[in-house]
Amino acid sequence: MRAAWVTDIHLNFLSAEQVQAFCAALRAENPDIVLVGGDIAEADTVEWYLKTMAADIQRPIYFVLGNHDFYQGSIPTVRKSMDGLCRAESRLTYLSHVGCVKLTDTTGLVGHDGWGDGRLGDYANSTVRLNDHRLIRELSGLDRSELLARLKRLGDEAADHLRAVLPPVLDAYERVILLTHVPPFVEACWHEGKTADDNWAPFFTCRAVGDVLLEAMTKRPDRQLTVLCGHAHGAGRARLLPNLEVLTGRAEYGAPEVQCLLDIL
Repeated sequence: MRAAWVTDIHLNFLSAEQVQAFCAALRAENPDIVLVGGDIAEADTVEWYLKTMAADIQRPIYFVLGNHDFYQGSIPTVRKSMDGLCRAESRLTYLSHVGCVKLTDTTGLVGHDGWGDGRLGDYANSTVRLNDHRLIRELSGLDRSELLARLKRLGDEAADHLRAVLPPVLDAYERVILLTHVPPFVEACWHEGKTADDNWAPFFTCRAVGDVLLEAMTKRPDRQLTVLCGHAHGAGRARLLPNLEVLTGRAEYGAPEVQCLLDIL
């Protein structure tokens, strides 16, 4: 099986012709499936772009959402809308709301949006202010302590999902692919060739998910987990354990690209 992985494609920055060209480029890679790692568009357009991709590419698309996908909207509302979309469009699967997807007899796929949960780096002294905290309903109008509590809850939600689905998946498959938006470790949070410092790490890493992954893979040295993430727009690779590797995708607004093609055994 051949999978094409894309992330942080921000299709709302493209013209209609550019979106068509991107879909044509994806289709030309002749993948069996497409993995989309979030930041597809914004709340009012993400459904339309996913429908367009499904119609143009004509391949199964497995996706998670990124922070931008909730801009000008509400996190639970957008996530709920994905359920209806996936019921209507059989080629689309929102991984945050399913368990494991069987890819081959030896490889399974899981995923969750994740969230920058404020636990790594120095949240208290960070000067970073994201548009998330103005443009996403659940994150706007909060003071710093309220915001941190909300970010932690979002990170915990992702971690709880993976804590539940990973053990049975690791029982069933030798290899597991995890698709998420936010890097689960500082070592995997790349931008311009460097990993995140204490100023940026609180908003660009999800420690809650990272802790779950380390615990799960330490218990299963006989299994291999590959994490695909994005969010920070810098490419990199990090091996946290002999059996836990994280690939982080690069991105540039207005220039979406295929990160890589994965040959899945």
